[in-house]
Amino acid sequence: MPLCSIAYSSRTAEGLTVDQIDALVRDASHHNRLAGVTGVLLCDGIRFLQYLEGPEDGIEFIFARVMNSRRHSDVVVLGRGEGSVRRFPYWSMHWIPVSQHELHAAAVADWTMLKAHRSEEQVVVPGVEQLAVLAAPHLQGDSIPR
Repeated sequence: MPLCSIAYSSRTAEGLTVDQIDALVRDASHHNRLAGVTGVLLCDGIRFLQYLEGPEDGIEFIFARVMNSRRHSDVVVLGRGEGSVRRFPYWSMHWIPVSQHELHAAAVADWTMLKAHRSEEQVVVPGVEQLAVLAAPHLQGDSIPR
């Protein structure tokens, strides 16, 4: 069964606090584990950018939850793909606070290449690679997935 992935951005609910984001991530982490989904959530206080990966049925279940959530609006799918390697296997869900500039750079990156293979000649940095760079500093000392 191929591994599926989806990346989307959305606007956070007005006045969403850090504690509320923590609670949202705890809840998402629980459902993601049940669905076999892993991923990462960036938040700049105004917008979310989330990347999810897992089996197709798990992704569809989790993304349906996203679309029905009142914690955010204006959902825009940045990309979908299939591959064979998880990029964030260590987190059933983890959120990373980022600057508006960092989130914007990741959101406008090339999300058409979510597949595991890409050409050596590629000049544009794929969005998922930008997520990996933003997530890397959070790997050390964070052995408990959120």
